[in-house]
Amino acid sequence: MLKIKKNDDVIIITGKDKGNRGNVVRVLGDRLLVSGVNKVKKHQKPNPVKGLTGGIISQEMPIHASNVAIYNQATKKADRVGIKTLSDGKKVRVFKSNGEVIGA
Repeated sequence: MLKIKKNDDVIIITGKDKGNRGNVVRVLGDRLLVSGVNKVKKHQKPNPVKGLTGGIISQEMPIHASNVAIYNQATKKADRVGIKTLSDGKKVRVFKSNGEVIGA
């Protein structure tokens, strides 16, 4: 079971965007595409077939999963994720600090 999933609210814990919060847009293996984080400038050639104009564009790049932590709304801090099995046999993700179920 993955610890961080799509649409999770995460906080960046290291790197140039340290302290920024964002929403996970896409999970790419061990990398995450987080909205508003790790923006880079890209020089793009015009492509009339695809309808792209040329110039310098700003886009988000994936960030490694070890550089982010899930954000706990209750404590207003970064938190670690644990996995707990409920009485009906279903596995759920929980915050390590307070044991609250994530996404409930």
